[in-house]
Amino acid sequence: MQQTMTFDDTSRSLSQTLRDLISGIRGKTVSLRDLMDQVGEQGLLLICAVASLPFLIPVSIPGVSTVFGAAIILVSIAICLNRMPWLPARILDRKLDSAKLVPALEKGAHLVGRVDRFFKPRLAALTAGGAIGRINALAITFGGVLLMFPLGLIPFSNTLPGIAILLLSTGMMQRDGLVVLGGYLFLAITTVYFGALTFMAIAAGKGLAGTFA
Repeated sequence: MQQTMTFDDTSRSLSQTLRDLISGIRGKTVSLRDLMDQVGEQGLLLICAVASLPFLIPVSIPGVSTVFGAAIILVSIAICLNRMPWLPARILDRKLDSAKLVPALEKGAHLVGRVDRFFKPRLAALTAGGAIGRINALAITFGGVLLMFPLGLIPFSNTLPGIAILLLSTGMMQRDGLVVLGGYLFLAITTVYFGALTFMAIAAGKGLAGTFA
């Protein structure tokens, strides 16, 4: 049985989403399925944003980008399809004690609330509506693919797509089209950068071939 479910887009701030979630689960026993169904797209976008954070340094730890990149790709595809990502039923239906979960969520809502004020709904054409949401999700998927390229030891090869993913995810969460636009800009910069690396590698290869010809 496919362990997925659909959910609708939301225009609420992430902090409000978390507060509504806290109100809905307080004093109850809930499952991961329940939580993901309630936070919907924003919860998945938060996963993408958090997964991009380890790459905001010039050189990343080799191998990490493959794991996190794959996670970002799977989650962003789920967003594009407007469905919850597939997980084993034993994980989705595992019962969680809200008495332990609520305090952590309250701290998270407080921290997110402090960030919310730096974002505001603008350039709605880049955030409003299901169609543009799917396009933005595909852009995050593309960023995840770039993140998985085996170039972790080359400066900025993980940082640039990491920044793009962070901006796209955060901009979508906060309905801030200007931040989303910044994400697309970093995707373009990453593509040009990788193209330049490929060109230099090909040129170096031809040079070596000419030397031994």
